[in-house]
Amino acid sequence: MRLFGHSIASNMFLLGFAYQLGYVPVSSGAIEQAIELNGAAIEMNKDAFRFGRLAAHDTAAIDRIVQPKAAQTPSTLTEMFSFRTKHLIAYQDESLARRFTDMIARFEALEQSKASGRKGLSEAVARGYFKLLSYKDEYEVARLYTDGRFEKAIGENFDGTLKLEFHLAPPLMSWFGKDKVTGHPRKMSFGRWMLPVFRQLAKGKRLRGTRWDIFGYTAERRLERKMISDYEGVLAEIERLLSPENYHSAVGLARLPEEIKGFGHVKLANYDKVKQRQAALLADLRDPKPAPSLKAAE
Repeated sequence: MRLFGHSIASNMFLLGFAYQLGYVPVSSGAIEQAIELNGAAIEMNKDAFRFGRLAAHDTAAIDRIVQPKAAQTPSTLTEMFSFRTKHLIAYQDESLARRFTDMIARFEALEQSKASGRKGLSEAVARGYFKLLSYKDEYEVARLYTDGRFEKAIGENFDGTLKLEFHLAPPLMSWFGKDKVTGHPRKMSFGRWMLPVFRQLAKGKRLRGTRWDIFGYTAERRLERKMISDYEGVLAEIERLLSPENYHSAVGLARLPEEIKGFGHVKLANYDKVKQRQAALLADLRDPKPAPSLKAAE
């Protein structure tokens, strides 16, 4: 499909693969002559047959041809900040993006004034704060499925009539799909009809965090908002106490959100672990231990 843009070519590709392995007792010339006599997509079918032979001989060569280009990732801090700012605008609005950029600007200035020559804190804040601000809720899932990229990828990789099935665990429906053994919410299956639902739901992102946000009342969403305010409190303490002596602890605190992975009960378990780590780092921030001096052996 990726080589020729049409699934029909897969038949000739497999024929070429089988031929190269010795399973087809006909010459390659006879097969290509038959393709010409058939008169349908002659060049595509010939190429598919030949690529099939190549795949049997050198699979890595095919992989190099069809392997998609690596996604463009930000290579500098400026690009990283820009990428995250644009994402937050799409995720919510420009106000949320300014909240992010203002915080990063404060920490860049802080790093220069209180820990000149040290690097890493403002980047750690950018990564941690961004992760918390852009938590993946119902509105974001809906936006990601309907911003065009998902359907484009489906069209580029599959052909014919497709059956779409979405496996989701909506917090508002968790009581109807709990695992009988663990008690944790189970994912439920939803069909293609969810796409128009997603399109409408994606428009509701403006309700996120307001009293009209029906999803915002669930325990998981309340915790996600609490994580943001707690983190901002930690950042305020770093701003107040930062020094060269506790710089390492400050960076560790700023990085903690990256350890809060997963969703639902998995995320909660990771959050509990992070809180324990945070307590230790805060203690070091408030009362940094002097580096041990090395004495020459007598």
